[in-house]
Parts: sequence; C-alpha cells; structure tokens
Amino acid sequence: MNQRQVLFQRFKHRIKNAFTEVFDSPLGRPAKKAIITVVGVTITLLGVLLIILPGPASLLIPVGLAILALEYPIARKWLRKFQHLLSVSAKKADAFFSSKKAHR
Repeated sequence: MNQRQVLFQRFKHRIKNAFTEVFDSPLGRPAKKAIITVVGVTITLLGVLLIILPGPASLLIPVGLAILALEYPIARKWLRKFQHLLSVSAKKADAFFSSKKAHR
C-alpha cells in the first residue's frame, strides 16, 4: 500500500468510529432515525414530483424508499412493490420493442 492509501484507510476508520460513537449513544439513535427520515422522505417526494415533471422519477423513488427502509419496515414493503412494478413494466416494454423489431 502506498502512503495515500494508508492515509485514506486511517481517515475512513476515524470517520467510521466517529459515526459509530455518535449514533450508538442513546441520544444518537433518534438523531440517526430523524436524519434517515428527512433524507428518505425528501428524495422520495422529489421522485414523486418528477413523475409529473421531466426527470428520473424511476431512479429517485426507489433510492428514497431504500433509505427509508433502513428504519421503517413499511418502506421495505413499498420498495418491493415498486421494484415489482418496474420489473413488470420493463418486461412489457421489452416485449413491445422486440415485437416491433421482429416486424421489420
């Protein structure tokens, strides 16, 4: 390992220890849940907003739900539903474009 990699590993270890120390304390657990909730809800709502507006809604909604799923079991359920919906729509789109290509 070169010096840069060693410094990066030390830095990563210090950051990990700091987060562990803060979030494992009795006061840190509610803060962690609050941070996850705010970030997850913000990203999910932005994704829902991008269904109407032009943008990558199909990327932001599952990311937001995955963040929320770290703390909320109901978000895992919705994430699985959304993943299933995307999988079904991808199969339909694949079948549609394959049939169009076959007719050429």
